Amino acid sequence: MVPYECILRAGLFATAILTSLNTGQALADDKGDAFFKGKRMTMLIGSSAGGGYDVYARLITRHLGKHIPGNPIVVASNMAGAGSNVAAAFIANSAPKDGTTIGALYMGAIVEQLFYDKTRPTHNPLEFNYVGNANTDYDVCAVRSDAGINSLSDLFQKEIILGASAPGGATYDFPMLLKELLGAKLKIVSGYPGSREVNLALEKGEVQGICGQSWGGVAAMYEPMIRSGAIKLLAQEAVSGHPYLDSMKIPLTKVFASNDTQRAIMNLFYSQTSFSRPYVVAKDVPASRVTLLRQAFMKTMTDPALVAEAARAQIDIDATPGEVMQKTLAELYDAPADQIQAIRKIYAAK
Repeated sequence: MVPYECILRAGLFATAILTSLNTGQALADDKGDAFFKGKRMTMLIGSSAGGGYDVYARLITRHLGKHIPGNPIVVASNMAGAGSNVAAAFIANSAPKDGTTIGALYMGAIVEQLFYDKTRPTHNPLEFNYVGNANTDYDVCAVRSDAGINSLSDLFQKEIILGASAPGGATYDFPMLLKELLGAKLKIVSGYPGSREVNLALEKGEVQGICGQSWGGVAAMYEPMIRSGAIKLLAQEAVSGHPYLDSMKIPLTKVFASNDTQRAIMNLFYSQTSFSRPYVVAKDVPASRVTLLRQAFMKTMTDPALVAEAARAQIDIDATPGEVMQKTLAELYDAPADQIQAIRKIYAAK
């Protein structure tokens, strides 16, 4: 009869071998093509179809799969709502935690806890794993020529109607800063699903202008109208100017600040444009797989085919690695308390 101790040792040895094999296979799955091969991935876009965020996310979707080991199929799906927080909540709670669902979120959803003192029970933006950022935005204010506004300074004398999405979206939050901090006479009509719908309203004359929209999106949509004078660019909403817009003498909004305190507040608020198109996965996605997705993202953003397609569509590409964005976001949340409180006061009742 085989002693019990021998049987126990044999069983433990076999278990150790199986565990080692399983661990080795798991590592191979993350490092090679075993995990993603044959998988269907989802690019979940937190905005409506046709707007700037959607255009960028679908561009990346078309090229991402070939840079992920195993070459999975990547499909785009829209989940608009609450400034992309509906999509953020889905990623945090309902999406698979294996890296097969990537979220394309509004930057406002990432900073609302900081700037708007708004904590959501469904998710914490600091807990996402950041895959990368597609570009640095240079947001602008643009108006119809028949609005009777020739420069940003006119907005302190005459009220105009701006179209916007919702609190948390740049088309709402950025003009609200101008209204509450600088005293610009802006009537902000919110509730549009996304920038595409705001632009349609602008074309039809339902609203007179839009702020908080990226220059890339405005250039792609309105370049002929800008050249003809039908659409006027009033100002850049950014920490520093876009070279082309600077050459056109389009001023920064912060030059209209009346003191250093206001300028510091505007610089802090506009710092979010350095990660204006963030891509995230859930916090529980394995670290090795997050690394793999980050590497694939950066390879995608420098893919000659994507770069050429972006150039044809007049889309700026200025990618930030996910690990850099994660660090930048942590530093942003550690900004001076008095400046954070000043921004929170602006949006407290909005």
